[in-house]
Order: sequence, then structure tokens, then C-alpha cells
Amino acid sequence: MAKLVILSEGMTGRSHELTAEKTTIGRLEDNTFTIGDPSVSSHHCEVLLRGGEIIVRDLNSTNGTYINGERITEAPLKPGQILRLGQVELRLETEATAAAAAQQHKPVEATMVMSRGISPTDLEQSARAGFDTVSAGFSRKDDKAGKIFLYVAIGVGVVIVALLIYAFFIAKAGA
Repeated sequence: MAKLVILSEGMTGRSHELTAEKTTIGRLEDNTFTIGDPSVSSHHCEVLLRGGEIIVRDLNSTNGTYINGERITEAPLKPGQILRLGQVELRLETEATAAAAAQQHKPVEATMVMSRGISPTDLEQSARAGFDTVSAGFSRKDDKAGKIFLYVAIGVGVVIVALLIYAFFIAKAGA
């Protein structure tokens, strides 16, 4: 049985067996496989079982769907390949790839010694730098609805100001 295993820190080891013909993956709970990471879209992609093939189809996600570093709209996913949704990486495993990965797995020490901690100035500099979405490969979708709302609000504001000025002059002329 094939399964998707999350490799990203904080979610490492979480997995989902691909048993259904269609598995939806995204941030919202109505997906078959929910991944609560802000870089993952509400409905990010779907995984389809077609015969012996596993196909991944992007659902117009904001940060894209990648297989082994290449952005895809629809492509086959093979065992051992890395599927990236936003910043979250998953690997497609079968029984054979899981056994090979277990042999290669090295134990990680629980404690790590750091030469020094993080200074307050380091924190301030990183906070000012912010998250560089361009170098991370992410792009922002156009907010067409927001632009239209802004233009309509400006238009309504101009009409209200014009009506107030008109009412002022009418009141002054009547007095």
C-alpha cells in the first residue's frame, strides 16, 4: 500500500495511506488529508489512483505543487519522490521504499549543544528582514475582488461628499 509521509519539521512522520481513488490535500478539515500549515492552500492538490499510477493534480494553489523540485499542474508521483506543497515536504512510500528508508535512517541525538544563544539584536534584525517570498519561490495571487471593492468604495465616497456639498449649498440658498 502506498502512503504519503510528511518530512517537514514539526509534522515529521505524519502519514496518510492512499486507499481511495481520490485523496484531497489541503489546510481545511474537509480535505481527506489535512495539513495545517499556512503555506498549504485550503484545497491544495488531489492525489488520484489510476490503475498502477499515482497522479498528483494541483488545485490552483497559491504556493504551488512540486515533485522533486519541479512545479507541476498534473504529473505522476513515483515511490521515493518528494512532493512539496508550499513549504511542506512529503515522500511517497511503498513497503519497499519504507524498508530502504528505515535502513538509511540514522538516530538523532535528542540534545544539541549550541555555542551561544540568540541575542535580542539577532531577533530584531530577523524580524525587520521579514520572510522573503520571492527567494522562497512563492508568489502572491492578484486580489481582483479587493481592488474592485476599493474602487467602488472610493466612488461611493465621492458621491457622498458631492451630495453633502450640494445639500449644504441648497440649505444656504434657502436661508
